[in-house]
Amino acid sequence: MSISMIGIDHSKASVDIRAKFSFTKKRAIEAMKKLKEEHGILGCIILSTCNRMEVWVSTQDDEEISLYDFLCKEKEVEKDEYQDYFMKRENEEAVRHLFYLTSGLKSQILAEDQIITQVKDALTLARDAYCTDNVLEVLFRMAVTAAKKVKTEVTFSRANTSVIHQAMERLKNQGFSFEGKTCMVIGNGEMGKVTALALKEAGADVTVTVRQYRSGVVNIPQGCKRINYGERMELLPDCDLVVSATASPNYTLTKENFEEIKLDAASVVLIDLAVPRDIDPEVGKLQNVSLYDIDSFRIDAASPKLQASMQKAGEILDDQMKEFYDWFNGRDIFPRIEEIKADAVEDLNLRITKILKKTPMEQKDRESLLRAIDTAAGKVVNKMIFGLRDSLEQEVFLDCVEGLEKIYES
Repeated sequence: MSISMIGIDHSKASVDIRAKFSFTKKRAIEAMKKLKEEHGILGCIILSTCNRMEVWVSTQDDEEISLYDFLCKEKEVEKDEYQDYFMKRENEEAVRHLFYLTSGLKSQILAEDQIITQVKDALTLARDAYCTDNVLEVLFRMAVTAAKKVKTEVTFSRANTSVIHQAMERLKNQGFSFEGKTCMVIGNGEMGKVTALALKEAGADVTVTVRQYRSGVVNIPQGCKRINYGERMELLPDCDLVVSATASPNYTLTKENFEEIKLDAASVVLIDLAVPRDIDPEVGKLQNVSLYDIDSFRIDAASPKLQASMQKAGEILDDQMKEFYDWFNGRDIFPRIEEIKADAVEDLNLRITKILKKTPMEQKDRESLLRAIDTAAGKVVNKMIFGLRDSLEQEVFLDCVEGLEKIYES
């Protein structure tokens, strides 16, 4: 069995190129179901975020499948136009990429929090659509476990919890103060809530747009106001800062919207955190408007302290990846080892029972002792067999397993 992936991300493609290959949850499910029906595909997962889109598959070793061709057909784009933006990885390279990615070490904002949830959600979506398989299931789960271990044990002094924190830091360095500023957040999804909370904590007066304005149905961060999405243009003239972070396929703010209003503030800052874009790029050309997109905020320099943190995280991930390879390389042999262990424990049980019958003790104590012996015997057999696996060449180890199986053949 092989593991492979193809992906496009912020390191090679602009926000507009990435938008051509992004997936909503509904579209991702539809695409995964089509891909799963392809000959040779055992399982598949699509990971689609603001900064990247990746397609993961597990296949039989001898299968040749072009994930890029599948994507281009799915997105109805010319194959020759976008191939240079994609990276293809297989097996060990793919596994390493996923572990580092899930830990936030390949994120635009280093060690950001959201990628762990995004990887978990991608796995859940594929699982609910019956598109994943055992190998991808274990790979993604172990990558998430490794990422949590990195987050617990490694401190990244320059890391931010999300792109909005990096954006706010950049604006502060440019002299923008959030204290008392009128801010509007368009979108009440996960990114919108993180944004609203960050702005509120910085001292801003924050209003969040919601699609359904019904008390008790839509939750927003405490201390923030709410308006219906359709009322956003009434508030916009009073705003010092507007952040848009929706999953809408259409612009939330257009050049025409701004031509219909008069800005009361001397200038307004717009931050577009969506892929595809929420704000028409033409808006950025208007007077007294500063427009930033999600690619505007990057960490380019790595301090010695940050490099040390990266090294420590890499050591943790190497250990976690070894655990995955141990499982992956032994997944076919595990059922055979379990049968050998069961036969060996039964053999010991039969022999020891004859002795225990002659030993004066209560029946319940005898049964308890037998259970303890069975458990200990199973652990000893496991230790011996897996010790052989770790010290012998694979072919020799398989010969040993076959020999042990023959001992108990009837």
